Amino acid sequence: MELFKHILGLPPLASKEGARVDNLIIYMHWLMIALFFGWLIYFIYAIYRFHHTRHAKADYTGVKNHASSWVEGAVAVIEGALLLVVALPVWASHVEAPKESDASVVQVVAQQFLWNVRYPGKDGVFGKQDMHLVTSDNAFGVDPADPNGKDDIVDQNRIHVVVDKPVIVQISSKDVIHSFKVLAMRVTQDAIPGMRIPVHFTPTKTGIYQINCAQLCGQGHAAMAGGFLIVETQKEYDDWMATQKPPATTGVTSFQ
Repeated sequence: MELFKHILGLPPLASKEGARVDNLIIYMHWLMIALFFGWLIYFIYAIYRFHHTRHAKADYTGVKNHASSWVEGAVAVIEGALLLVVALPVWASHVEAPKESDASVVQVVAQQFLWNVRYPGKDGVFGKQDMHLVTSDNAFGVDPADPNGKDDIVDQNRIHVVVDKPVIVQISSKDVIHSFKVLAMRVTQDAIPGMRIPVHFTPTKTGIYQINCAQLCGQGHAAMAGGFLIVETQKEYDDWMATQKPPATTGVTSFQ
């Protein structure tokens, strides 16, 4: 399996759930290889079986039995079984998100051409939001009258998370359709205006991982690659959080 990953050139993996994504990619390649040789064998057989030297005169009657119908029916049954027994259970297990109480919850609002990031404060509760309050200085539409939002932390282009702890990222967009993609986590999710879509993953390696926009979002699309997911230990995360003051600086800040 590891050799096949190397052959395919898969990027480094740094999330618990990403292994299933890699395995799916590998299984699909094995399936394509099997189909390739299967159809190649059938093609060679068809050339031999229906060569003009074996059938000099055309047969306008054709096949009279119903073997092909039975084969088509068997294929439909097998595909239905794969959908019900394999695809749906795997999908259900993958989309089941961890409890927010057990995870780091972060809100991300994409805009041309950066990522707005919001963390709940010490109370662990996000302040109320209203789309009518969204401005150039308030990308999340936070209600200033809500006391729960007084300690929320807001930043840009940096997402701090804790290693080996589930992460839930609630993704939306302020303007056009973007797409939140972190290759090392095997996570991709469109950011759609008017919708908040959660994605989850569990990082397994500390480090700094690039956030890409996988959807062409305008002339400054390349600038969306300036976002980073920072995976650190619990102590490093706590030390960083202790230096943040609500509201945090909204400019893009360099980091070490």
